[in-house]
Amino acid sequence: MKLTDTGIAMKFPGPSENQRLAFLLENALAVEARQWKVPLFQNCTIKGTDISPFHYEQVVLWIGELTSQFLFQPETFALAVNILNRLLASVKAQVKYLRCIAVSCFLLAAKTSEEDEVLPSVKKLAVQSDCRCSTAEVLRMERIILDKLHWDLFTATPVDFLNTFHAMVMSNWPQLLYRLAQMNPSRHVAFLTRQLQHCMACHQLVQFKGSTLALVIITLELERLTPDWFPVITDLLKKAQVDSSHFIHCKELVDQQLMVLPIANAIYIFNPANQIIRVHPKGRLLSRNSNGQHPQPLSNSRVTASQPALPEYDSASDHRYQDTTETDEFYDGFQHLYNEDAILEDATISNSDAGNKVRQEEHCSPCPPLQPPEIHWNS
Repeated sequence: MKLTDTGIAMKFPGPSENQRLAFLLENALAVEARQWKVPLFQNCTIKGTDISPFHYEQVVLWIGELTSQFLFQPETFALAVNILNRLLASVKAQVKYLRCIAVSCFLLAAKTSEEDEVLPSVKKLAVQSDCRCSTAEVLRMERIILDKLHWDLFTATPVDFLNTFHAMVMSNWPQLLYRLAQMNPSRHVAFLTRQLQHCMACHQLVQFKGSTLALVIITLELERLTPDWFPVITDLLKKAQVDSSHFIHCKELVDQQLMVLPIANAIYIFNPANQIIRVHPKGRLLSRNSNGQHPQPLSNSRVTASQPALPEYDSASDHRYQDTTETDEFYDGFQHLYNEDAILEDATISNSDAGNKVRQEEHCSPCPPLQPPEIHWNS
């Protein structure tokens, strides 16, 4: 394990680790090529059904709500949507059965991805999900889905590709996150996963493979982080074997979708003692120095010619990371990817000390203490 200059323990892959990531990507692409199947939207409905784009998007969002309600991982959401797409591409379903189909896909995905200890019973799932179908109907639909998909639920999801692409980028260009205050690789990939989930609910993006969609999310993020993003993406495009025309079309649609992604309001805290402005979105602080400058990265490592140069800090870009409410729901699940959980205790102690210092500053006043008025008696 290596302690970086930013104070975060990260596992920077060496050549053998890069080879392992390339091997994982190759296997995932092979699985995707064999099993990728999505419904075709034609004349405002899924071909051969009465399921409209609105119905489809609403049921995918509902699966996302169930994932949060039961505290499941984003991989479960992605697999549930994948199972749903494969089924809708194989059968002519009716919209009246859509919620029963969706909750059954969600149950199968949970059984595949989650630990047995956290799985709800079918009865509990049927009641708490408000799917408006009985336990017997969920079990019957579950068996129909398994039969239609030949009992083969293992596949590569967009979340799998996003994790792999992100690990590849961080292994070669870890300095990309140095200028993002309070941002580390696991929190960053959690932020991108939220974007990915938002896009997976868009019926226009169903036509693109998960590898393409994940790579587009990574590309748009790199464009915001560094002006030298093109060599990075070119390398990933070759490894991912993504068609350039599909990639460009998908990129345009995703860019439009992310423009409407809601962002939580930030709370600005002004401390007059040291003229510091802190942005406090859901428990994390971003600060300016007393001279009004943005905080500089702690690392002083030089950027070589093979690495993207760090851009000038853009204050507007910080607002994209201020909505941590949903990101933190599954942030902990990504920490093990970068060995960040190994120093969680030290980080907690450090944050506690910093919090005590802030509280002490809050009790300080820039004004001099009040003095009693002087009274002059005329003799």
